[in-house]
Amino acid sequence: MAEVKLVAEPREGTGKGVARKLRAAGRVPGVLYGHGMDSTAVSVDARDLFHILHTGAGTNVLVDLVVDGTEHLIIPRDVQRDHIHGRFIHVDFLAVRRDEKLHLSIPVRIVGESVGVKAGGVVEHHLWELEVESLPGDVPEAIDADITSLEIGMSLRVSDLVAPKGATILTDPEESVVAVQQPQMAVEIEEEEALAAAEALEAAEGEGAEGEAAEGEGGGEGAEGSDGRSEG
Repeated sequence: MAEVKLVAEPREGTGKGVARKLRAAGRVPGVLYGHGMDSTAVSVDARDLFHILHTGAGTNVLVDLVVDGTEHLIIPRDVQRDHIHGRFIHVDFLAVRRDEKLHLSIPVRIVGESVGVKAGGVVEHHLWELEVESLPGDVPEAIDADITSLEIGMSLRVSDLVAPKGATILTDPEESVVAVQQPQMAVEIEEEEALAAAEALEAAEGEGAEGEAAEGEGGGEGAEGSDGRSEG
């Protein structure tokens, strides 16, 4: 995993008023914590934070956070955003060690073009993230799910995926990750056609039974009439 550098400044004071002033000045309030160290209130440049978090790794990016000249290896956690105004509200920086494994949620990346999709099927994405354990330097940006060979009705499970070097997938191996299915409209049409066929067959069988009953009744009346004439 590539590492990037981010400079933070110690933050004096807490509370909503201080946070609002920081955000108005183009900075994001945050907290540095982890490994028994005292929590440190900091702030970082909003533009620098935006560039760091908009790589392929997302919030799993490994960062050298510089505070008063001291570097801390960190991973951003609990990034709070104001999606209406498009700005960051707050961010936590979790200090990590290079020799200590991390437990993280890693996104699933769909690759390839399914033969089932080419035949008219649609992709159903069941699992968007996987729980993964790895050292900080081995944290993958994503785990690929190759759907090239999937036909309609087939799926990929967690056990079908290949963990990147140095990473271990912890998610239940039987969990379904992605599947290729018939479009819902096609399924509904097939069900409607099957129902219509069953109703037509039932109606035909009913008409046949009524005809047989009518023939039986007619034959009985004729027999009675014949008996009556012979008696006369």
